[in-house]
Amino acid sequence: MPRLTTLTPDTAVGASRDLLADLVSRHGRIGDMVSTMAHSPAVLGGYLQLSRAMGRAKLDRRISERISIAVQVQQGCGLCLDAHVSAARALGVDEEEIERARTGTSADPAIAAITTLALQIYREPTSITDEQVTALRAHGYSDRAIADVVGVVALNVLTGAFNLLAGLTPGSNAGA
Repeated sequence: MPRLTTLTPDTAVGASRDLLADLVSRHGRIGDMVSTMAHSPAVLGGYLQLSRAMGRAKLDRRISERISIAVQVQQGCGLCLDAHVSAARALGVDEEEIERARTGTSADPAIAAITTLALQIYREPTSITDEQVTALRAHGYSDRAIADVVGVVALNVLTGAFNLLAGLTPGSNAGA
């Protein structure tokens, strides 16, 4: 059961009303997560800006979705996990790799290494080593792609924590 109510462009106020109206005009509908985030214009605006920015990330989307799966298994947001598993499937990630992502690894050593980094960023960023970053570069990751991992993790922490607070669960209309 949701803990926070959803808002619409008619019920939201100030900056949130404008943001929701713009989203509805561009997309036709908005999901529960976004319409619930509208209680805080700062959270909604920050989410939208970070989401758009991460759309321009250098990190391959098939990798970022696996990272998102690994983070959401740790965070416990079933709604986010379902969304990222669906996105990974849509991008052609096979079921074995999706299952590996759930455990924070991959059959591909390069993807396993960057997923490990993502989980360290989530759990214990002080444990990241110079050697680890050097190894990621040896796997072919640019500094930009490595830096993008922080954004992927941050976006997942924001959406997952918000959905858990708001009581949004799988089966609701919680998409963006």
